[in-house]
Amino acid sequence: MLNYKYTARDPSTGKKVEGEVQADSEQEVAKSIKDQGYALLSVKAKSENGLFSFINKKVKAKDKVIFSRQLSTLIGAGLPLLQSLRSVTTQTKSKPLQLVLTEVISDIESGKAFAFALGKHPKIFNQIFVNLVAAGEASGTLDRALERLANQQEKDEEILSKVRGAMIYPVIVLLVMGAVVTFMLVSVLPQVKSLYDGLPSANLPFITVMLLALSDFVVNYWWVILIVLAVFVFGTSRWANTGAGKKVLDRLKLHVWPIAPLFTRMYMARFARTGTTLIASGVPLLQVLDITSRSVNNTWVEGSLNTASEKVKGGKSLSFALTNDPNFLELVPQMIKIGEDSGQLEEMLEKTASYFEKEVDDQIKAISTIIEPLLMVILGVVAITIVAAILLPIYGLVGTGI
Repeated sequence: MLNYKYTARDPSTGKKVEGEVQADSEQEVAKSIKDQGYALLSVKAKSENGLFSFINKKVKAKDKVIFSRQLSTLIGAGLPLLQSLRSVTTQTKSKPLQLVLTEVISDIESGKAFAFALGKHPKIFNQIFVNLVAAGEASGTLDRALERLANQQEKDEEILSKVRGAMIYPVIVLLVMGAVVTFMLVSVLPQVKSLYDGLPSANLPFITVMLLALSDFVVNYWWVILIVLAVFVFGTSRWANTGAGKKVLDRLKLHVWPIAPLFTRMYMARFARTGTTLIASGVPLLQVLDITSRSVNNTWVEGSLNTASEKVKGGKSLSFALTNDPNFLELVPQMIKIGEDSGQLEEMLEKTASYFEKEVDDQIKAISTIIEPLLMVILGVVAITIVAAILLPIYGLVGTGI
């Protein structure tokens, strides 16, 4: 059961009545309010409140995959859609997904189509999900459409998970290095400074003077550093979410070595995999291009697909429309042409997706191979710099006989 917040009117007094009630659906709430003699004005599922409620606001990809597979299995076994949805809703462990599915059930009970009900929640069910469900409903193959969706989501999450995993090691190393450098600047170098202050004749090397000045600044103005960092992070994140910021970042992903080969292949794999899923479900080609352009999550690739869509509308083939496009690797239009000539576009896109998914794995390994020794070199330089700043004055003092 879920918590619902309702507003009703008391016919005898004309006053509004507000309250909360536990029920399985909005219809059950409406019936309960009617039985009390009130006229229901509005009802809405209430999100959980609490200190850690923000953690559960998003629906994990894993939960959506499980939902798709379970619903596909139940519908494939012959259960009606509403009964299948109620069963899946009671089994899901995700509270946000449970709330949304309750609203979806309510919409279907009021006569709306399943795809339409899902489309009211775009932050959870994207265009790919809604269009595949619509195609499955229209063709009577909803169970197969949901199975394809589950496979699509699993592939997408697998690629993203590998990319995130490749970033974990360098991030941890950089954080540890930052912590060590901060400790040296705050604790060790001030003690070294107090030692050298007692030796007026000591001639300190430039590297030592520089690090001691940096240490003084960190100790005395740490709050300034924190404010600057906070402003920088906040400003950068806000800028990255603007149209201009996203364009710049997306351009860097396609052209800056060593990440460009990785992201380019990831976008190719995402385009091909999404296209395969949509075409297999009977979605028209122009609609496929429209949906995939927004699902690749790169402004420049999206622009290329929109341009290709206009060419296809003008009577050109998709392979011709993508040939010589700077944002698409040559293999993509070549494989599409083979599919168009043989009438096996779905199969060729499937092979293209599998190929580039393998390429993503290879690129992740290549980047890891480059990053690890590079980080070791950076660590070595930082360590040598700090040790030199501490020891060089000592050697100088020994040389002068002090």
